[in-house]
Amino acid sequence: MNFNLTEEQRQLKETARKFARQELVSVAKEMEETDEPMSDACRRRLGEMGFLGVNIPQEYGGLGLTTFDAVLVLEELAQISPAVAFPVFESCFGPSQSILHCASEAIKRRVLPRVCAGELIVAVTMSEPEAGSAMTDLTTRGEIRGDKVVINGQKRWCSGAGHSGGYLLYCRMADKPGAAGVGAIYLELGTPGMSFGKRERLMSMRGVPSRDIFFDNVEVPAENIVVPVGKFKDLMTTFSVERCGNTTMAVGGAAGALEYAVQYVQERKQFGKPIIEFQAVQMRLADMAMRVEAARLLLYRAAANASAGIPSLRDISIAKCYANETSREVCANGVQLMGGYGINKDYGMEQRLRDSFAWGIGGGTIDIQKTNIAAELVGRRFDQRR
Repeated sequence: MNFNLTEEQRQLKETARKFARQELVSVAKEMEETDEPMSDACRRRLGEMGFLGVNIPQEYGGLGLTTFDAVLVLEELAQISPAVAFPVFESCFGPSQSILHCASEAIKRRVLPRVCAGELIVAVTMSEPEAGSAMTDLTTRGEIRGDKVVINGQKRWCSGAGHSGGYLLYCRMADKPGAAGVGAIYLELGTPGMSFGKRERLMSMRGVPSRDIFFDNVEVPAENIVVPVGKFKDLMTTFSVERCGNTTMAVGGAAGALEYAVQYVQERKQFGKPIIEFQAVQMRLADMAMRVEAARLLLYRAAANASAGIPSLRDISIAKCYANETSREVCANGVQLMGGYGINKDYGMEQRLRDSFAWGIGGGTIDIQKTNIAAELVGRRFDQRR
């Protein structure tokens, strides 16, 4: 067991770190202030750096590296803010990975090179008004009619809705109960019959639009089916990659808060000396550091052990759950250490705290991860309906 990065991984991590601190700090501030998405030019810059295709094969425009390598890049960007890291999250861990692992060759070649180049963002649209954690309760329908699929229904909590150019839609495609009738379809912005609700007003994730999506007799070619009926398990398996990205965003947010706090307590003076000299401050910092390091190690284990780039449910559920809780705790401690400055919007720590809550809700809530962990421990799934 080797806990050291290779020379290539160290260089990749350092490149991402320098880029994030030199080019993304001002972008992050602007996105937080305006609540507008990243500009096309900035996203293309991410593509030029190779960050949008770290773990996508070279034949589709990516770097052809591993999930672990993508974790190293994403964490460095997430330390700045989730908004500037989000395009990398979506491409290296989100719906693009489901397309990579499940879609036809034609869809892969049509979509993935554009994603890697920063020309296209693909969002995943899963949740509905009555189906969040209960993902098998989907009611949005994709009815196969000859060589077309006709889609009707409503989606909710789609990050990137109205802004993203592509969408991976989870919907019911057969009159079968539960997971047996669910599949996934790819469609693009501007498809007739597809419309969006008002922009959600969220306490966190500013710069990442979220809206309802409405489908009114939307027609797409049947060849756009990414995962057919009966393959829901494939969708949930690839979703473990998304959870790996979620975990990385949480670790990055916590690590960024710790770094900021360490700098602050060495500069802030009270009673005639820097507050780092007070033992209570030292204890709080030590607790923060231990939590960040433990969360990072759990993440690294899940990513390093990923088979075919997909972490095991056990490893990623433990890592995600712990990192989600850690991010909230570490950022809250950062606010406490900074006192009045911690709750001042001009100093950034309160933003980190707000953003930290998103990761324990999206991608499967903290409590859902705990049921996954328990299920892995006893070797069986639990029926939440009885």
